[in-house]
Amino acid sequence: MRTLVVGAGAVGGYFGGRLAQAGRDITFLVRAKRAEEINSKGLQILSPHGDLTLHPKSITVEQITSPYDLILLAVKSYALAGAMNDFAPAVGPETMILPVLNGMRHMDLLIARFGKNAVLGGVCLVATEIDQEGRIQQLTNFQTISYGELNGESTPRLQKVDDTLCGAGFDASISNHIMEDMWQKWVQLAALGSITCLMRGNIGDIAAIPGGADLSLAALRECSGIASACGYPPSDAFLGQQTVQLTRQGSKLASSMYRDLRKGAPVEVDTIVGDLLERGRKHGLATPLLEATFVNLSIYQHGLVQARAASS
Repeated sequence: MRTLVVGAGAVGGYFGGRLAQAGRDITFLVRAKRAEEINSKGLQILSPHGDLTLHPKSITVEQITSPYDLILLAVKSYALAGAMNDFAPAVGPETMILPVLNGMRHMDLLIARFGKNAVLGGVCLVATEIDQEGRIQQLTNFQTISYGELNGESTPRLQKVDDTLCGAGFDASISNHIMEDMWQKWVQLAALGSITCLMRGNIGDIAAIPGGADLSLAALRECSGIASACGYPPSDAFLGQQTVQLTRQGSKLASSMYRDLRKGAPVEVDTIVGDLLERGRKHGLATPLLEATFVNLSIYQHGLVQARAASS
């Protein structure tokens, strides 16, 4: 399949790079500055599964001339509106859009813009970041991506996506319950992100303090309660796994939001925390930890905006 990867950052660059390495027909849609970096230095990946430098095909929005079969959408949520405008010329009647963004707000926006039939559900699990030299650094061993039709059906077009993504150096699989998967990931991200950002430490730091583990579990209960009220209750197995992960002594586990916070970068507070909080309010749920996290990170985010405005 002709695949357009939108976003050559930590996530899109990693999965797109592995797909290109495996010989798939991959093109990256990037800004002019990123295109120059890729052309001069190549797309560089540092990984426990093997380092990689390659020079994949990349284009800017002005160079889109025809629709693509598959669009792998991997941008931060705050860049989604601009990204949709950029890749719109690449969407044809048969194009499938596979987003691997966090939360669920992006699904509403993509469906409103391109129609429900164009959008697949997607979940990726990978810990990557861009280092100071512009390289993609994989921080842990796990690297999975799953995808499915929103109604859970198995379709010929979904099989084509599976044929494209499987065997490319990471774990890829079809899910017949992708909406449930997306909600569970959202619960995990929101609970982990809230507690690490609010407490300014990783899980081991928090668990080492009396009462810290209880706060982590309280965050998990708030997030899972909202998911249940919205019709997507997390499974007992998932909750058991998260209970262990969020309370493990000595754990270095931290959220990508917390890593962004420590670097002074923008955070996905509106989509990971704010949108979940709003859905909980509609069901009359009290979620004080989510509320505190949202206010805390919104103040931080506003400070970034003001600092940039002052320097421009």
